[in-house]
Amino acid sequence: MLGLVSLLASSLAQAESQLGTGDARVVMSMPGLVAFWQFGEAAESPRLSSGTTHPHPLVEVGGPVARVPGGPFSGYAAELTGREFLKIPYAETRDLNISGPDAQVSMFAVVRIVDLQVSRTIAGMWSEGLGPNDDSGSRQYALLMNMPLYGGPDKLVPHISNEGGVTRRADGSAFPWCADYAVSRRVVPTARWCTLGFTYDGKWLSAYIDGRLDHHALDPVEHGRTDPYFTSEGPDGGSRGLNPYYHGRGIFRYDPDKHAETKPMGGSDFIVGARFAHGTLFAEGKSTIGRVGGLAVFDRALTEEEMLALHESANIEALHAAENTAALNP
Repeated sequence: MLGLVSLLASSLAQAESQLGTGDARVVMSMPGLVAFWQFGEAAESPRLSSGTTHPHPLVEVGGPVARVPGGPFSGYAAELTGREFLKIPYAETRDLNISGPDAQVSMFAVVRIVDLQVSRTIAGMWSEGLGPNDDSGSRQYALLMNMPLYGGPDKLVPHISNEGGVTRRADGSAFPWCADYAVSRRVVPTARWCTLGFTYDGKWLSAYIDGRLDHHALDPVEHGRTDPYFTSEGPDGGSRGLNPYYHGRGIFRYDPDKHAETKPMGGSDFIVGARFAHGTLFAEGKSTIGRVGGLAVFDRALTEEEMLALHESANIEALHAAENTAALNP
């Protein structure tokens, strides 16, 4: 009997050690939730969405994605090494395929980023096509980091695209890239757990770090945004701002009949930890390095209070404490 009690106690202790430090119920009760991954599944298993209409299985690309202890919701996280990532093919994106002139979207992620030396991706539907000056992309929305242009180095830079391909000014002339993104004031935290996110209400795109809207005023010269597109094609002929950033044209919607010739690669997959760029999903050095402990997508713009509630639900301080304890007791 004592042996059975000891075994049950050991099993209970093990189960408790695997529980997350946060509260997933806050995320799952938030209106507009489309997908919520807690990353508790073992490597070589699809990562499934919790509390949503569709399970949205994320499948591994490039090799197994390790499950490691220490995450806010399941007690685990997915570890990305820069060589592999997770995706849902475009045809299976279902209600993640948020698009159209009146579309809204928000994203929330709990991450521990290790390396920001090159542009990195948290997640999104973001196919950039073949490279600069190429209009074959089918970009929609994405949470990206460290863009070299337009004030984005080392910053959080959520993107929205109306065209799918390169950004176009009011006169139809084109930028070499998609230039429509907000830029946080702070740099993206590295080597520690944090929450990153964005909201888009159909007009304004806003970047959040640790649950706070990281306000950043536009300085056209400092941020390399002297082009009239940034300074005089915003609301009432004024500036588009920086964070929040004005993008009042909605989200690109791929139409196979309309875009068969101009965008022959089709619609964008939903990808976690990478993006299609320069004609490949395996752009050297472009995949994210770090851990993802939670990721949620909503089909509406969350309020500042809701984004802070999501941040608080992750209980970042408890994650830090657990990590410190593990370091002291290897």
